[in-house]
Amino acid sequence: MPFTKALEQLQQGKKVVRQSWTSGEQYIIEITDARYQGEAVNPYFLIKTDETPAFSVFQPTSCDILADDWQLVS
Repeated sequence: MPFTKALEQLQQGKKVVRQSWTSGEQYIIEITDARYQGEAVNPYFLIKTDETPAFSVFQPTSCDILADDWQLVS
């Protein structure tokens, strides 16, 4: 699916990943309710990979945004 559809899925709380990724990327999620020192934080994406036990911040590249190989992760 294109990124526009993947973004809709993320905004519904679902997980997505690109089919072409082969380096251990498990999924992307959107965080919408974060707070820091009592203040709201703007929404952002996190990525879960096989390499680390923790999430990392994910910023899609232009290649990611233009790709049409996004898929849902259950």
